[in-house]
Amino acid sequence: MRVISGTAKGLQLQAVPGRGTRPISDRVKEAVFNILGDSIVGSRVLDLFAGTGSVGIEALSRGAEVAVFVEKHPRAIATIRSNLRHTALETGSRVLHDDVFKFLAGPPEMFDLIYIAPPQYQGLWSRTLLALDAAPQWLHPHGVAIVQIFPKEMETIALTNLQLTDERKYGSTLLCFYELSSS
Repeated sequence: MRVISGTAKGLQLQAVPGRGTRPISDRVKEAVFNILGDSIVGSRVLDLFAGTGSVGIEALSRGAEVAVFVEKHPRAIATIRSNLRHTALETGSRVLHDDVFKFLAGPPEMFDLIYIAPPQYQGLWSRTLLALDAAPQWLHPHGVAIVQIFPKEMETIALTNLQLTDERKYGSTLLCFYELSSS
């Protein structure tokens, strides 16, 4: 696991000790950022269930203005902080030791990219999406929320403010792209 591009290009990232997290593969991460392109420059990124911090760190390396990492597991928090120090990307970062649902129940901040990669088979991705749908002010009007799940977890969710705009499958990873509804 490494930083693919930008100011920290090529630097290796630490994994969270144990088996509790499943970091995004370099292949999938590269695909995500190729899709996002230059829109990441100057953006505000929210990395939910942040794990190693790989997605937010990649965003910062590529020119994101702010990356907020939300994670409740102490080992993951320590890993994110270590990875930020190692890549010299602490400026513009905020690491929050918090439960994602408690965080989303708080006062909204607007983000251009919200990345959601929770533990598998616990229904956390759909709960997170429903929380964002209930408080759409978390997402910039031209922003995107990306859900990373195992393909068999995919199900249709009744949403009011968000709509599924794209799906991309990379092996055992499905990326679902949600944007604010135009209606």
